[in-house]
Amino acid sequence: MTQAKIRKIAVFLDETHQEMGKPISPPTRRAAAVAVIENPYAGVYSEDLEKLMVIGEELGDLLGRRAVDALGIEPAAAESYGKSAMVGENGELEHAAAILHPRLGKPLRAAVEKGAALVASSKKMGSMGQVLDVPLGHKDAAYVRSHFDGMEVSINDAPRANEILVAVAVTDSGRPLPRVGGLTHDEAEGKDGLR
Repeated sequence: MTQAKIRKIAVFLDETHQEMGKPISPPTRRAAAVAVIENPYAGVYSEDLEKLMVIGEELGDLLGRRAVDALGIEPAAAESYGKSAMVGENGELEHAAAILHPRLGKPLRAAVEKGAALVASSKKMGSMGQVLDVPLGHKDAAYVRSHFDGMEVSINDAPRANEILVAVAVTDSGRPLPRVGGLTHDEAEGKDGLR
């Protein structure tokens, strides 16, 4: 039985085919899956935020699979990932931290196969229609600079005061035309989450 009371799910796909007049082939692609959920702690202080950690675990699986499906790839072909949450005005920043707890990471890693690196994350308070930035980093090797990126998402009617907007982003590539050096995707081993 699901713990999350989901009002809405949205999926976004971003493809870059050209940058500075140069073709990108194949195009770089990013997908984000976003859930708008009821905040069980809205307007109430609680020492125990377990409900949100359980919900985060559910959403790591659901949103991770939705993002991979939007890219139309096998899980192993995912290259980077990230997570983010925006809490409505009757919540608190710690609610975003609870939902993005590492328990969200385990099913997300399963959805992208492996995921040795930490999942980049951000948390914020916000209101309906506000932009939420989802940071991105290589899923297996944090030192792959070409995959330091981010994706913006927004939903015109979320988060409402008693809601949380939760987003997971996945890519099948790094930034378009990366050229700042460092470890490349092909060189990464993914043994320690760094290299």
